[in-house]
Formats: sequence, structure tokens, C-alpha cells
Amino acid sequence: MPNYDPNNIFAKILRGELPCHKVYEDDKALALLDIMPRAPGHTLVLPKSPARNLLDVDPADLSHVMQVTQRIAKVSMKVFGADGITIQQFNESAGGQVVFHLHVHVIPRKGGVVLKPPGSEKEKPHVLAEQAKLLAAAIAA
Repeated sequence: MPNYDPNNIFAKILRGELPCHKVYEDDKALALLDIMPRAPGHTLVLPKSPARNLLDVDPADLSHVMQVTQRIAKVSMKVFGADGITIQQFNESAGGQVVFHLHVHVIPRKGGVVLKPPGSEKEKPHVLAEQAKLLAAAIAA
């Protein structure tokens, strides 16, 4: 398996070199909105530790990421009036991974509404900012 690339986009976000629409942050994880969401509220949860994917992450970091994922999922159901949640996580190119820093997709779903294709449309920054504000407030409550 290839080594972790410290210059991937999520590593740059974690170092503060690139902006993001932050939903939640603690000492081990960051949750941010996907800028090309497949549905409103599409959030990414990633560990702060340098982990390429599920295959090399420290088990304790993975456990924490999943705890944050569950928390984001529960809040997203309420904030977006979702009927369900899709959780996705991809590993290596053959498994569909595009950014090689472990991340979990949390996608609020409404019955009968098809997901947008991956990477198909950038959301307007003001829409993402408002969604991040709503999610962050609900998490903090």
C-alpha cells in the first residue's frame, strides 16, 4: 500500500492551509461539509491523525471517527428533516477512494430523492456556510 501523502487536500485543511465549512472539531477529528455534496448536509468526518484509509488507521482513531460520524448522523436527521442517512467510506482507488486521507461521508437522505452524482456540482459557499452553522449549533445544543 502506498504511503500517506501529507499534501492531500484534507491534510492541508487540517493544517489550516485551506478553508472549510467546519461542522465539528475536537482534538482527534474534524467534520466539514463536502463542497460538492450529493445531498444537502453532506458531511465528511476525518481523523486528525495522518491515516490514508481504513487499512492503516489506528483503531482508536477509527473508533473516535465513527463516534463522531454517529453524532453527525443523528443531528443531520433533525437539521435536514431526513428520512435516513447514507454512510460511505472508500479505500484505495479500486475501492473508489479519491482523496487519500481517511474520511467518512454522512449523507442525509429523503425518501424518493436520488443522490447527485459524486463530484458533479459545487455548492454555493453561502449555502454551505448556512448549513454548517445549523449543524454546528445542533451539535453544540
